[in-house]
Amino acid sequence: MSVPRLKLSPEGPEVSRQVYGVWRILDLPDPSPQQALEIIETCLELGITTFDHSDIYGGYGCEEHFGKALALKPELKQKIEIITKCDIMLVDPARPDNRIKHYNTSKEHIIASAERSLKNLGVEQLDVLLLHRPDPLMDADEVAEAFGALKVQGKILHAGVSNFTTHQFALLRSRMPLVTNQLEIHLLRPESLLDGTLDQCQQHRIAPMAWSPTGGGQIFTGADESTLRVRAALEEVAGKYNAGIDQILYAWLNRHPAGIITVLGSGKLDRIRSAAAAFAIELERQDWFTLWSAAIGGEVP
Repeated sequence: MSVPRLKLSPEGPEVSRQVYGVWRILDLPDPSPQQALEIIETCLELGITTFDHSDIYGGYGCEEHFGKALALKPELKQKIEIITKCDIMLVDPARPDNRIKHYNTSKEHIIASAERSLKNLGVEQLDVLLLHRPDPLMDADEVAEAFGALKVQGKILHAGVSNFTTHQFALLRSRMPLVTNQLEIHLLRPESLLDGTLDQCQQHRIAPMAWSPTGGGQIFTGADESTLRVRAALEEVAGKYNAGIDQILYAWLNRHPAGIITVLGSGKLDRIRSAAAAFAIELERQDWFTLWSAAIGGEVP
């Protein structure tokens, strides 16, 4: 079964319902462009055509590494969609001018960051550029000018955000079209199902993206009370569907009507294949609520 596709928004791009996140691609046992290419090709075989980046990933090195992998088979550039992010400023040898971690949503920085990402990735256009984190000094009009200029120049097709609250999202959306809000969504962090962010996405028919859908692996390894409770529920439901708990976890996200897109981060090909197979699982409503009850620590009101 191939991973299904959807439009991020009515005016947005079509993407795969699962996205491969490259933030750990330099941490692989074999961090070579050839290994990265194997991951890209495996994803494409499964129908995962969309790849999630950020300028900061891998000490500002993942985009360039991915670009080197694409250079081995340039024809693949026509088969994928690229999402990347900007505005986080890390204290890193690659950015010697950064004295403190901060955010920068100035027009100058957004444009410069996008142009650098294009160069590093070896592509002529970004499908989606996201603001990575909300900036308390964000001038919504200036941000809109930056994204507007990049669109006019053909350097990006669409804009979105990551980790924005409902009010922050509404502010920026009042100035420019947004096609997604990338959020931390998983059974150990159920807040987004309660704080209005997913409701807002559904209101505007904007598909949210879930980063760290396994809680950074915590769901599989954590030993605290809430994690043990969630894992036990996952194992119970997984037995019913003859599936792995990772697949049930993804199926739980897939079941949400907002059209959540999961960002996968594993460098193991078998884990990527397992995640893609989760679309064959259709959780019954009561099974979905079994997991939700475990997440919130008791039955619903």
